Amino acid sequence: MKLVSWNVNGLRACMNKGFEDYFKQADADIFCLQETKLQAGQSPLAPGEAYAQYWNYAEKKGYSGTAVFTRVKPLSVRYGMEEDLEPEGRIIQLEFGGFYLVNVYTPNARRDLSRLPYRMEWEDRFRAYLLQLDAVKPVIVCGDLNVAHEEIDIKNAKSNRGNSGFTDEERAKMTELLGAGFVDTFRYFYPDKTGAYSWWSYMPKVREKNVGWRIDYFLASARLTPFLTAAAIDCDILGSDHCPIVLELGEIRQFDHMRIDEDAKEL
Repeated sequence: MKLVSWNVNGLRACMNKGFEDYFKQADADIFCLQETKLQAGQSPLAPGEAYAQYWNYAEKKGYSGTAVFTRVKPLSVRYGMEEDLEPEGRIIQLEFGGFYLVNVYTPNARRDLSRLPYRMEWEDRFRAYLLQLDAVKPVIVCGDLNVAHEEIDIKNAKSNRGNSGFTDEERAKMTELLGAGFVDTFRYFYPDKTGAYSWWSYMPKVREKNVGWRIDYFLASARLTPFLTAAAIDCDILGSDHCPIVLELGEIRQFDHMRIDEDAKEL
């Protein structure tokens, strides 16, 4: 099974920069988006009957938002951590036979760190939410987590320490989440790989020189590691200030393999 995650920083803009070509080329079983910046009825993408679509729109226009396209029939779908649905459209949870998939766009602490207190509170709620799911069945988390966890995950660690996305507080929350029973799947395969980034500033020459940050992740419950087969960062794919990331896994026990394009159209 192949999963792809991409912060598109505005799907309509990304569509004009080759998104559809990559979507077809990737041929993912599940394709997750963050920062879609759309409202209902505004999607320019027609993925075809093979995929079911799930969207979580932010109340604020042109802001945040997540989406999932899946060829695999979910058992259930939920939006947000709480029952009242979060207004920023940051989470979509899909339940499959062998695991939960959580597509997330983590709040940014902002350049002046004015939203860092909210970010810390959000991180605690998010971790508790994932652990509740993990008590039922394994969890795969994907998306823009808005933090470079270790110095290896950022080009200029020394000069960026304390900046949004690389504060000690944000990094500690990621450490706490991993310590609660989750695995950074890219580091599972490539523990010492340097220069592996998923986000670059739009400043001139930054991406060309690979002055980046790795802030997009696939995390998985530790007990899923026997099923992980590959992880990748498609850093050559343009269209956004982020690039797509990929996770491949083998068959998980009790997994529901019914496909949307076969006999599983009843969602």
